[in-house]
Amino acid sequence: MSLTKEGYRPRLIDDRIARYLRVFGAVSIEGPKWCGKTWTSLNHANSVTYLTETSARNLAKVDPKYVFTNDRPQLIDEWQVVPEVWDAVRHECDSDHDKGKFILTGSTSLKKRRGEGKIYHTGTGRIAPLRMHPMSLFESGDSTGEASIVGMRDGQINEGFVRKVELAEIARLLIRGGWPENLDMATEDIGIIPESYIEAIVTKDMHEGQTKKRSPQKMRMLLKALARHEASPVGDQALVRDIEEYETNDELIKSRATIADYTSVLDSLYLTADQEAYSLHYRSSTRIGKSAKRHLVDPSLSCACLQLTPDKLMNDHATFGLMFEALVERDLRIYADYLEGHLYHFRDNASGDEVDAIIEFKDGEYAAFEIKLSDGSIEDAIQSLSKFCEHVEKKPVYMCVVIGHLDTVMRDPNTGVFIVPLTSLKP
Repeated sequence: MSLTKEGYRPRLIDDRIARYLRVFGAVSIEGPKWCGKTWTSLNHANSVTYLTETSARNLAKVDPKYVFTNDRPQLIDEWQVVPEVWDAVRHECDSDHDKGKFILTGSTSLKKRRGEGKIYHTGTGRIAPLRMHPMSLFESGDSTGEASIVGMRDGQINEGFVRKVELAEIARLLIRGGWPENLDMATEDIGIIPESYIEAIVTKDMHEGQTKKRSPQKMRMLLKALARHEASPVGDQALVRDIEEYETNDELIKSRATIADYTSVLDSLYLTADQEAYSLHYRSSTRIGKSAKRHLVDPSLSCACLQLTPDKLMNDHATFGLMFEALVERDLRIYADYLEGHLYHFRDNASGDEVDAIIEFKDGEYAAFEIKLSDGSIEDAIQSLSKFCEHVEKKPVYMCVVIGHLDTVMRDPNTGVFIVPLTSLKP
């Protein structure tokens, strides 16, 4: 009997967890804190051990097998607190090759931690890794799902009126983020959890398991710089200009190394979600931009870093537009992952042609997306996509404009480009 919590909202990753438990001895669910890993894992578990509890942690340190139960699948929450658990789980999976024995959850990667030396086997073939994200709007119930990523590929969507979404609602969704604990929070309180998250990163999380001391003030400045460059393709040098002072080339090199070091800490906490540049045959392929779009894992964190509120977003259209782009790309990333695809962006440095988001499907085909906050920009977005399609050798299977302030799902009769509100999108 599963340990599903009352009030649990199904997640897209549920299907993959169930499937992988039929194939592998264990699954390891990795992702940022507060994204819902534990509740989702309980939905598939018959027993649970929390290594954040002192008694369980002490037992596991003596011998990880002391915390194993016979009620499988067993959830071992925050396994990385006792890194030896990993190899013990692997050995247990090898003992009889039964499937679906364990679910491991972790919100900190061991790549930069002292504990990485205590793991002697990757677990390949026994422990399947799964990446979990904050909630998409479809998962949180804020998207009605008339426009499906897969449906558009098949040329099928439910055209017509869906519901009217005002910009104020989009602003609220941005500040709230995809944190399950924040879904039912009063509007005046939705900024508290993201703000607390940032404070926890700087004061506590960035130091956990680290052997090197780092400056909280510098980390705070880096987070703010990343927030300012949210959804923008910038390199480390731009971040250095934001937070470091340098006069010589040697100082610049040192500053870049510092930025890379601090960013690696955010990576280990699963707080970055950079959007890589898409590589394809293009007429000016030697001039295609290679920089990744910078993203924190949820745009609510960027809003918290910049002390934004719904009212501030409503009065700063440029910032609102960038944060909305980040919101759309967060959801597209989640949907692409669910479909076993990947999210990219495209930019040609010479012509200026660009595509905000590209989903590459498992079979190598791809769809191209432009993102606009309001419906007044639809024609510009269609023209941009049409120009890209004209120049590119391998054509997208479809093109789509995702809009914030729009109440209708439709398809442009001249170009075939889909035009959909973000609040109607689903995988």
